Amino acid sequence: MNGFFKVPVPVNEPVLNYAPGSAERKALKEAIEEARSKVLDIPMYIGGAEIKSGNTMDLRPPHDHQHLLGKFHVSDASHVTQAIDAALAAKPKWEALSWEQRAAIFLKAAELIAGPYRAKLNAATMVGQSKNAYQAEIDSACEIIDFLRFNVYFMSQIYAEQPQSAKGIWNRIEYRPLEGFVYALTPFNFTAIAGNLPASAAMMGNVVVWKPSNTQVYSANVLMEIFIEAGVPAGVINLIYPSGPVAAEVIFSHPDFAGIHFTGSTAVFQSIWKTIGNNIHRYKTYPRIVGETGGKDFIIAHKSADVNAVVTALLRGSFEYQGQKCSAASRAYIPSNMWEEVKGKLVSEMKTFSIGPVEDFRNFVNAVIDEKSFDKLVNYIEGAKKDASCEIIAGGTYDKSKGWFIDPTIIVTSNPKYTTMCEELFGPVLTLYVYPENDFEATLDLLDSTSEYALTGAVLSQDRYAIELATWKLRNSAGNFYINDKPTGAVVGQQPFGGARASGTNDKAGAMINLMRWVSLRTIKETFVPPHRYEYDFMKEA
Repeated sequence: MNGFFKVPVPVNEPVLNYAPGSAERKALKEAIEEARSKVLDIPMYIGGAEIKSGNTMDLRPPHDHQHLLGKFHVSDASHVTQAIDAALAAKPKWEALSWEQRAAIFLKAAELIAGPYRAKLNAATMVGQSKNAYQAEIDSACEIIDFLRFNVYFMSQIYAEQPQSAKGIWNRIEYRPLEGFVYALTPFNFTAIAGNLPASAAMMGNVVVWKPSNTQVYSANVLMEIFIEAGVPAGVINLIYPSGPVAAEVIFSHPDFAGIHFTGSTAVFQSIWKTIGNNIHRYKTYPRIVGETGGKDFIIAHKSADVNAVVTALLRGSFEYQGQKCSAASRAYIPSNMWEEVKGKLVSEMKTFSIGPVEDFRNFVNAVIDEKSFDKLVNYIEGAKKDASCEIIAGGTYDKSKGWFIDPTIIVTSNPKYTTMCEELFGPVLTLYVYPENDFEATLDLLDSTSEYALTGAVLSQDRYAIELATWKLRNSAGNFYINDKPTGAVVGQQPFGGARASGTNDKAGAMINLMRWVSLRTIKETFVPPHRYEYDFMKEA
């Protein structure tokens, strides 16, 4: 077939509302019931084969840890090697496949999620990761659909970007996949990210070894089912479940390691970077290192801000999905002139929060992901209770008898460098600092110097001079900056996501720049009538 093919122009997937009586609510309820009615035996997927090690680990809902959803087969070093070998074996045919055929596969995956798999994938995210219906919908339906559709569009734009040609020559750029395999290491908190990290690299012609978080395996298994049905060939994406150190030992010493697509903790990413650096002499090429890591995301209100807007930004930005978003607001700076009103409304609104399992759609807050996270958050809360500079004005309670429930908690501190103003907690704990209302500029400097992270942040103000000042002074404090809004909820194609400093390489998932990281350019110059003698005209005698 010949043609310069145009892909469908993407639009963001509409968010379904799951209102009582709606068809989508009925379908989702049935999918949740189906998920809870069976115990899955989840294999690895290596080279198109389902592999079972016999060494299994339980999968349980974070909000109901006595219930068994399934077991997955833990990978050892031999399985990591098998996955790499399968990827490299699949590479020649995959990278030679016409780009429009790759595009069609991932567009089909988007349609499968939008249609027949929507309820199943959302239900898996809800029960496996303790997300409520709305949070699952914007993640495991809309965002992954958007990633797939927009990335196909970005891929076509990349391929269309070609150099100029002078008379008598033709210049071309070929966007080759990387030479080797890509390692996708994905987090628990967003099913969309877990699917996008391997898919975006594969879309550009790469082959992938994918390791999800153990606490996201349940929905990762559904994603793999979708990729297979969409037509991703055997070996192109290989799904395995080793421990991090076991995977690292094999992958980062392999000569064909070509890149890592990562979302996770800063400490892990820095360790990976160091290991890659130490092994750089082993590799055929310099690996691409792409990572989105932690955040200590902020909200700062100016004295002119709308109080109700501030309160809503804090409540949604801090406590949706239990604060387990890289972008979640976990520190805030409130001016003294509005503090009493903000405090009263925060405390009043939080008393209306419903907390419990995702199966009850009335619940706004659900459980944190596992016991390790629960215990870490409890330590921070108990530390604040004992610190003279802190006061807990809401929450501060917790219960793990049924699930890993941490009640949304607000700490007010008189110390702007208190530990919970600086360190990433990754849970429903917000720390507030009240600053003198006329010290806005100084507080901006304080905010900028408090944390090592620079992922997301927000300013709320009705004063355009204050907005401009904050936008400029905080230009390196956040890769995604919001004005009069919460610092969460980036939409693919609208707000490309990523930050710098200790928050990552800022390669912006959901943007063309990210896909460019998964290709290696070759410039081709063709001369139609080549010269036949070496001399130049300047060499001639007058």
